[in-house]
Amino acid sequence: MVNLLVDLSDERFDADNLEAIRSSLGARGFLLEQSAQTSDPALAWIDEGFGGSWSSEVFAGKSIVAQDAGGFAGFAAYGPCGLKYGWLAAWHGRPDVAIFGPIGVSIAHRGSGLAAGLLVLALGALRAEGHRFALIPAVGGVGLVRFYETNAGAKVTEEFEVSDWMNRRIRTTVLASGNGTNFQAVLDAAADPAANVPLEITSLITNNPNAYALERAKRAGVPNQIIVEWDRPVESRQAYDARLLHAVGQTEPELLLLLGWMHVLSEQCILAFPQMLNIHPAFLPHDQERDNVGMSDGTEIPAFRGAHAIRDAIEQGSPWVGATAHRVTLGTD
Repeated sequence: MVNLLVDLSDERFDADNLEAIRSSLGARGFLLEQSAQTSDPALAWIDEGFGGSWSSEVFAGKSIVAQDAGGFAGFAAYGPCGLKYGWLAAWHGRPDVAIFGPIGVSIAHRGSGLAAGLLVLALGALRAEGHRFALIPAVGGVGLVRFYETNAGAKVTEEFEVSDWMNRRIRTTVLASGNGTNFQAVLDAAADPAANVPLEITSLITNNPNAYALERAKRAGVPNQIIVEWDRPVESRQAYDARLLHAVGQTEPELLLLLGWMHVLSEQCILAFPQMLNIHPAFLPHDQERDNVGMSDGTEIPAFRGAHAIRDAIEQGSPWVGATAHRVTLGTD
């Protein structure tokens, strides 16, 4: 893998050249939408065609999205905020350097020049914002490096192995309340070298003494299986949350995974363990303030929050049913 650096003073990012590219793409039937907040249908299309991590990165920044008569055709993202990838660490705090990417084009339009046009337009937008350089991170493959060299004048600035960040296994505590099917999937992936899931699952915490997740943890040899049950008539929520927080802290996790965990965590717990992921059995909007989700076919569905999301989706005849893996914040899913 390499990081590439683009000098945005290059004349190809001049306003006149950018306008020529827009005109050329428009003449070919492409409608371009440049925005600080990518639309839900576009994010859903990216999610469907390129993966959830890409749609999250696009949501974190600005984008230029191309459509034609057949629908979404391509996108280029730029200027994301808050990305924590290891290969970006040396570039944090550089006001003269902005991040470019990801970029993607539908199969039907690959090789058409659309990708090159979107690339230059997005880099031109970074220049217009006052940036001196653009970093194109984590590029793999000779062909892709050549694409950026040819169309943007990019130059290799760093070489690295992704395994440099992946070799160390992350000390992980799982919270689960029930059968533990997602827990089992994570156990299997962590034990499979081909899956490349660098987790060391050291502890399972459950609030249900009858949870089958306990049996799964025993069979997998998870060192710690901890039951923190809440006797609601006897113990206050505040007291229980304090006891749960202590139990989690005793496991010294680098990462918390909520896999079927049926208890809203306290603010203190969420702030104490910011590296926390949850799986929710419904599509959730990238914008937590919204109550509906735009899908790739242009329809909108409710954001089925709560404990019975799949049941609610089926009862309401939702044409889409799915799941979301997301970071845990003070807002509930």
